[in-house]
Amino acid sequence: MKKITIVFQWAISMVLLFAVQALQAAHQPEYSTAGFFELPHTGRTVYSMNPAWRFHLGEVEGAWQKDFDDSAWTLVSLPDGMEILPTEASGCVNYQGGAWYRKHFTPADDLDGKRLFLHFEAIMGKSKVWVNGQLVKEHFGGYLPVIADVTSCLKVGEDNVIAVWTDNNDDPAYPPGKTQETLDFTYFGGIYRDCWLIAHNPVFITDPNYENETAGGGLFVSFGTVGEEEAEVRLDLHVRNLSDRSFSGKAVFELYDKENRLVRTAEKSLSVGRGKARQTSARMEVTAPHLWEPDSPYLYQLHVKVVDRQGKVVDGYRRRVGIRSVEFKGKDGFWLNGKPYPYPLIGANRHQDFAVVGNALSNSLHWRDAKKLRDAGLRVIRNAHYPQDPAFMDACDELGLFVIVNTPGWQFWNEAPVFAERVYNDIRNMVRRDRNHPCVWMWEPILNETWYPEDFARNVADIIKEEYPYPYCYSACDVTARGKENFPIHFTHPLNGGGGAFNTRTLDPNIAYFTREWGDNVDDWYSHNSPSRVNRAWGEVPMLVQAQGYAKTDYQYTNYDVLYRNPRQHMGGCLWHSFDHQRGYHPDPFYGGIMDAFRQPKLSYYMFCSQRPATVNEQLISETGPMVYIAHAMTPFSPKDITVYSNCDEVRLTYCKDGRQFTYKKQPSTEGMPSPVITFPDVWDVMLDRKLSRDERQAESYLLAEGLIDGKVVATHKVTPSRRPSKLLLWADNEAVEMTADGSDLVTVVAAVADGQGVIKRLNNYHIRFEVEGPARLVANDETFTNPRAVQWGTAPVLLRATTTPGTVKVKAFVTMEGKHMPLSAELVITTRPAAHPLVADGAELEKMNGQAGVNSSVRRVSSSDCEEEVRKLRQELNRLKLKEVEQQQSDFE
Repeated sequence: MKKITIVFQWAISMVLLFAVQALQAAHQPEYSTAGFFELPHTGRTVYSMNPAWRFHLGEVEGAWQKDFDDSAWTLVSLPDGMEILPTEASGCVNYQGGAWYRKHFTPADDLDGKRLFLHFEAIMGKSKVWVNGQLVKEHFGGYLPVIADVTSCLKVGEDNVIAVWTDNNDDPAYPPGKTQETLDFTYFGGIYRDCWLIAHNPVFITDPNYENETAGGGLFVSFGTVGEEEAEVRLDLHVRNLSDRSFSGKAVFELYDKENRLVRTAEKSLSVGRGKARQTSARMEVTAPHLWEPDSPYLYQLHVKVVDRQGKVVDGYRRRVGIRSVEFKGKDGFWLNGKPYPYPLIGANRHQDFAVVGNALSNSLHWRDAKKLRDAGLRVIRNAHYPQDPAFMDACDELGLFVIVNTPGWQFWNEAPVFAERVYNDIRNMVRRDRNHPCVWMWEPILNETWYPEDFARNVADIIKEEYPYPYCYSACDVTARGKENFPIHFTHPLNGGGGAFNTRTLDPNIAYFTREWGDNVDDWYSHNSPSRVNRAWGEVPMLVQAQGYAKTDYQYTNYDVLYRNPRQHMGGCLWHSFDHQRGYHPDPFYGGIMDAFRQPKLSYYMFCSQRPATVNEQLISETGPMVYIAHAMTPFSPKDITVYSNCDEVRLTYCKDGRQFTYKKQPSTEGMPSPVITFPDVWDVMLDRKLSRDERQAESYLLAEGLIDGKVVATHKVTPSRRPSKLLLWADNEAVEMTADGSDLVTVVAAVADGQGVIKRLNNYHIRFEVEGPARLVANDETFTNPRAVQWGTAPVLLRATTTPGTVKVKAFVTMEGKHMPLSAELVITTRPAAHPLVADGAELEKMNGQAGVNSSVRRVSSSDCEEEVRKLRQELNRLKLKEVEQQQSDFE
């Protein structure tokens, strides 16, 4: 008989957690669950439903039935994108169609009498959810929560089955609506975000995306007057009573600061009849508040509790609160916390697309995306073109990134009434989901680049006001769109700077302006050739061209410099795009990112970093302060001119130990970008490097950049030519965040080909094969060319997924071809930490999934032992000495 259990690995793992935390120095982000953070002793518990789902790609008759035989199906964990993709997955190579997920589990006895809600953060396309053969939810749209009350369906102590059908086929009946073959992004499918089981008492705080109440449901935090001396915090709470008797008690709100000190409390009496719901409101006056802003993203902790007459907490949770006000004042531009914002807001657009997994990113990948963008000095992200993962919104709250929240849509309108109804429903639900995030800067409720009816613009503007009927709520649309008069913010290109703009000739003093997309510079919208679209593998010269185009062009085009030469009324702009991503309507991915699809930086990333302030901001988790970066690899094909990016007042470049020295001094008070691109002309001479090498003086061939402020060196960067490839390097691109053993967490592991001194060999064509030992597995296979991986511009990245067992993971990397002179292998050790929430799954299936860890079907070679590796190193040194004789003989005959 099949053993079915509910897995509480979490209870045991928490014992290990304290030991792990004692040793841990890195920052560990926290992620919300179904819109809140769990608060102990409130009667509310969160369970992760992510691990161990049975999956079948394609249509199957009767798969919704409880007794359907799914034993032959593949086991997967959520988030899941239905397939492993090649890194070049544009042109509609991804699967579109139906797919099935089924999950077995047995709820524990302590769930008896609880209200149980199944919360999917998103399921792509059309979906249906059954529990034990009963249809509990049907949903249209791929970017907002799918929630079902499953209290009456689940059987405590018995085998339960959740079945989910999802279909990411083209469908004009719901937004975005456009066919993928004509779409600038992709409909990657599956249950690609987290799934939670929320258990609480029959008297409970509702979920705003389930309750369907205008400006209601759950907790709504808004603000009245906000200033440095005092701030008014408004609290609305929606409570439902599904018990068998009336409820009398109170709602309690407790605000804590970062040091966990109680700042303010508020209470409001609460009576809710049986089977009824009630909204109650309270106010807090916070004296000398810490105000949230990008350079100081201060977050309070708000504890929300429902307490009965006996003083027992019957429900509650925690929310992070950032106290701030945002105002858009036409010709006076953007004001934050009652003051004009001091400089342009420069940001980028973001798709939720990642290499290999499509849209199915783990929470940590979303957080790392936000961290990398904030490190680059960006302060605003446009969620193009749909609401994005709650983990990304949490990260923007924490790291100090404003967000433009978009409704799903792109260049498509359907005259059928059902389409508009579903758009309106999406807008309401995106506001209800994200309204409490301090990072929300403005709403973009219109359909991107769409010729919709004029009354649509008025309707969506009204919906935003209905759903957020409080101060500091603004929405925006394109300056060329119908119904633009309904919006206080218009998207356009800047009027002055860089030779003038091409969209707006006159500025309305009552309107604030912003550039929603800038930087992409194509020949036409069919071919898509562009100096801004550069694959990182093409090397430094194309990447230098891209970076210069984003910084400042010698022709009329919107760029970083132009955005800085505008009056306050034009508030800044978002680059298109932060990362390379896949597209439906073109065979090539979009290569215009400042990082590639694995988030490996291009040279333009460092150009953006150089525009951030040079002062260290200790309040930020992200990288701040002075920087200098030499955008030159010293290869035989590198340009003679040396490009340097730095935010320092002065840069001193030294070429070779006994060579020349160059100095750049920033000009005072320029109107354009904070730090112009620095070019030292006619410096690199490959023949001088050749001479030094022949004379065995390779150590004297280098570039050293020193950044100075007030005459003191505050940042340095040194570059040397790479020599003979001799070994691999291996590292985890994890932003110092530990991997979590929850079956979902992903981390990028990067291998690089290097010389004996560890300098990356950018120009080579090796293939790297990866092997894994321990509780993790590669997200890779032979068919998609993801293992082995081709080296591009010196590196080869792969994705690693944790199992649900904490422990030590060893990753090994090899050059695929064996030989006496081939580079040595590398090994990386990663420790995974216990999951934050109990993991619910079938015990036997979870054990089977974890048993697959460390097994990779594409691995054909046997790993070398440590002893064999030492022998190879010795042989390599002997070969080096032998080859010196060859070199000498070649020199003799030149």
